[in-house]
Amino acid sequence: MKKIYLISFVALLIAIYLGVAFGATPISISELNLEDFIKFSKQELEDDTPYIIIFRMRLPRVILAFLVGGVLAGCGVAFQSLLKNPLAEPFTLGVSSGAGLGATIGIFLLTSVTSYSLGIPYLISLLAFLTGLITVFIVLAIAKSQGQLKTVNLILAGVVISSTFSALISFIMLFADENMRQIYFWLMGNLNRATWDRIYISLLPMTIGMFIVAFNLKRLNIMQLGDETAQSLGVEVQKVKKIVMLGSTLATAAAVSVSGLIGFVGLIIPHTLRLILGSNVMKIFPLSIIWGGIFLILADLLARMILAPMEIPVGVITALFGGPFFLYLLKSKAKGGRV
Repeated sequence: MKKIYLISFVALLIAIYLGVAFGATPISISELNLEDFIKFSKQELEDDTPYIIIFRMRLPRVILAFLVGGVLAGCGVAFQSLLKNPLAEPFTLGVSSGAGLGATIGIFLLTSVTSYSLGIPYLISLLAFLTGLITVFIVLAIAKSQGQLKTVNLILAGVVISSTFSALISFIMLFADENMRQIYFWLMGNLNRATWDRIYISLLPMTIGMFIVAFNLKRLNIMQLGDETAQSLGVEVQKVKKIVMLGSTLATAAAVSVSGLIGFVGLIIPHTLRLILGSNVMKIFPLSIIWGGIFLILADLLARMILAPMEIPVGVITALFGGPFFLYLLKSKAKGGRV
């Protein structure tokens, strides 16, 4: 495990360097120096363009990509363990469709009644965060049967709510007109509006949610033996399910509110690590956070570079990787293979 963590941290540093160093505008990091950075921080540097690009545009974007990717992958581990389904991911309970509906309503209403000012993106993110949370509470209420949360009920409720909200999003987009492009880019997932403020705002709920999951990893491990076995070993199964789901939802909703809908990260990374390390959640969870962040940093770099200076929504890149991977999982499961 020490070697694996060492490789993971080295890979993370390399990914961060690549994400900061490369983009539509070529910049040599070796030319930057501490003296000029101090002048830049005091707004005394004459030519501060390289520093603005790196410290106000690329670095916040890379950090946000790491946070969002880490949260989606970590929560993917939680949902796959809870639902005992390798095809589950953070969006299984409908948090994506709920956040998407909130963001769509926000973009449609707020940008229609006023100019697209600096505060509007933050209001849209807040609305997406709140509707994502509310959606999961609705799913939990629908899925609850005789005081218990059954896996089948949760998945079915999530599918129903997701389909309903997706239809509502499509209906609103019929009247969006000039806001259609903004809605489309949000729904496809993008990190091009990453700022330090957005990182600060989303960091607290993401951290709280991930810590809630982390504190229950041992119980999640036991629950993989089956609910009845876990109950006999002293685990309050229904309580743990609710706590982990709410923690995962809190973190996922915060991530989605600042990045839009980025799929498949919570599916690809946990499953790949499970194939390498086995099903021990306590091993997979922290490494999923690291590699989820690495994956999204590199995916976002591709999104920026492939058609530079034009950007592709990063959700398109993750879908191009995730689609074939999802088909592989389905095929493996159909053959009764280990997934």
